Amino acid sequence: MITVSGRVQGVGFRPFVHRVATGLGLDGWVLNAGGHVELSVSGSPEELGTLIERLRNGAPSLADVRRVGVGPLLDPLPAPGSGFTVRTSTSGGAPVTSREIPPDAATCEECLGELLDASDRRYRYPFINCTGCGPRATVIEDLPYDRERTVMRQFTLCAPCAAEYGDPGDRLFHAEPIACADCGPQLSWDGLAGEAALHAAVTAVDGGAIVAVKGLGGYQLVCDATNAEAVARLRHRKRRPAKPFAVMARDAETVRRLAHVPRTGHAALTTPARPVVLLTARRRTRIATLVHPGTDTIGLFLPTTGLHHLLLHDLDRPLVVTSGNVSGVPIAIDDTAARSMLADVADGCLSHDRPIRARYDDSVVRPAGRTVLTLRRARGFAPAPLPLPVAATSPIAAAGAQLKHTFALAAGAHAFLGPHAGDLEDADTLAAFETSYADMVRLTGIEPRAVAHDLHPGYLSTQWARSQPSGRRLAVQHHHAHVAACAAEHGVRGPFTGVAYDGLGLGNDGTLWGGEILVADLTRYRRVGRFATAPLPGGEAAVRRPARMALGYLHGAEPLGAPLPPPTLIRLFARRFDPREADVVRVMVERGVNCPRASSAGRLFDAAASLLGLCDDATYEGQAAVALEATAGTLRADALPWRLVRKAGLWVYDPVPTLVALLEGVAGGERVNQLAAAFQRTIAEVTSGLVERAVRAGAPRTVCLSGGCFQNARLLREVKAVLRAQGLRVLVGSAVPVNDGGISYGQAAIAAARLRGE
Repeated sequence: MITVSGRVQGVGFRPFVHRVATGLGLDGWVLNAGGHVELSVSGSPEELGTLIERLRNGAPSLADVRRVGVGPLLDPLPAPGSGFTVRTSTSGGAPVTSREIPPDAATCEECLGELLDASDRRYRYPFINCTGCGPRATVIEDLPYDRERTVMRQFTLCAPCAAEYGDPGDRLFHAEPIACADCGPQLSWDGLAGEAALHAAVTAVDGGAIVAVKGLGGYQLVCDATNAEAVARLRHRKRRPAKPFAVMARDAETVRRLAHVPRTGHAALTTPARPVVLLTARRRTRIATLVHPGTDTIGLFLPTTGLHHLLLHDLDRPLVVTSGNVSGVPIAIDDTAARSMLADVADGCLSHDRPIRARYDDSVVRPAGRTVLTLRRARGFAPAPLPLPVAATSPIAAAGAQLKHTFALAAGAHAFLGPHAGDLEDADTLAAFETSYADMVRLTGIEPRAVAHDLHPGYLSTQWARSQPSGRRLAVQHHHAHVAACAAEHGVRGPFTGVAYDGLGLGNDGTLWGGEILVADLTRYRRVGRFATAPLPGGEAAVRRPARMALGYLHGAEPLGAPLPPPTLIRLFARRFDPREADVVRVMVERGVNCPRASSAGRLFDAAASLLGLCDDATYEGQAAVALEATAGTLRADALPWRLVRKAGLWVYDPVPTLVALLEGVAGGERVNQLAAAFQRTIAEVTSGLVERAVRAGAPRTVCLSGGCFQNARLLREVKAVLRAQGLRVLVGSAVPVNDGGISYGQAAIAAARLRGE
């Protein structure tokens, strides 16, 4: 008996085994069992050895074989000459750590060839797929992965499809979601079906309309990316005034005409996950300016389904393809709910009758040198497991944070990171999280006995964790989770130095942190450096309005010895605003009214962007930092003045000299792009100084970078360079988001290590 564990269901593994075994002349069978694959095989030792080697090293591209176990036969020995068969799947026998849900995979080249081949019987059939591509996580209802345990069970295979499905020599052998125009899902548009529905949608987009399209993991909103009026209407209706839209292009050559594509970017574009890839836009393209206002970074991706390929083929232009929702609401997956939610956004709806079983938004990545940062882990990546450096002795749920929410389930040596759900701010998003969590628990078989959560009592994720019946709850500090996520991804178990730069997270002292240098391992940490604190006038209002954050620094930065800016410079800045607002903020800061203090790198970036006139109001998280990075471009600049001081046993960065230099530069007429570049260089040198002092005092020479600020590719590049110049080993997350989308994985890694230690 041979047992194969890992990602071996929904990836064409049984057909692969059948081809190899029959090619070697072996007798026996293969089947899906729970979450793994089992084989019973007889043959010569040489043939069996070849089979095992092929199982380990020659599996299909979508598979991830992590263990091949060999044991005695449980059934009678297959009779010589009986042949090799694919048996009916069984549900038992799989350990929870092997029940993996295969992610969705984009249309492969062979299916694309058939889709556009007029002589093929699946010509222009939008739902074409095979064992190597198509829907997986979004259609699976239970494991083991077979058609009857997916939403495709409602579509009875026609005779030709059934013949392909049952033919061991056909590439569609046991391709569970296969169908054709005669037996499979059908498009619909206002009473029209099939090709007529597709033609109606193409005509609408061509005429400047916004169309809701039912995608793999949810509805999407689509319009012509070259039509400025259509893009403007979409922004207004979706209530998304500035955050860039993703653009889908027909092929890689079209992407190259729209953006500069480094080698790592091309590799990311063309993976089966087909994520949105953030690239530097070329000048003077056909793309409407409003697609990515205020930044030269554009998110581009390739078609993920046959339907997308047909839309791009027929329209022959790039399309805005963005989440089918209004801002702050989960992406729609139910047909009735989608029509209701998007009625005032879309001019028409191109739907179909294949249900969406699980909500998966598009994944987003960004090339950063030789590294590809995952900014949103969703369709195509989730819920594939990630390794844990310290195996969990008891099943764990990790509740995640508040923004860019994900959750994780951990058992044994792996953690299953759930898909990006958005910001956990209201009942709708919380309900979507709870539904996704319940599905993952059921599918993976992991029944948590411990729950890890953030320290912040106001997070809905924390409140959810505290409501769970699990016997053990483990509170994990936000920034410890950030740097632990990076360490865990790289297999670091021992002590490391962590650099965590983000917006806000609750510290163990009850104050808000966000610019932290930690010495940590996977069970504990201590703070050895930080950014100076500043008041957030109005709390959340300062997060939404960087101008308030700037005034907070100018009037109330932590006193560390550097003089505050002279009143003349403050007045020069404040005259851009209503005098009443400036006075109110000043009084709030002086009296400490509703002005929580934070040592936040993200809020310092907000303040700098406002001082430079780049962003006074933020309509999406990180907008001010995006503007700073875009303005700096590739300019080289020397650092602005900065200083580190010793306070209460910590090294603290005093940003006042830096901010005064920005104000003086603006007043003196210096170029804003040069000042923006200089500010980011300053933060890199500050980081170098803080880490250098920590290492001098005995901190580990392995440095883990994490936190949303490191989504800034320029900052990341410069910080890595200055730290490596010290001879340090510098790590950053790739598969795990550096932003709060990676918090749940860090929580799971910490909880597993703590439980093991106990």
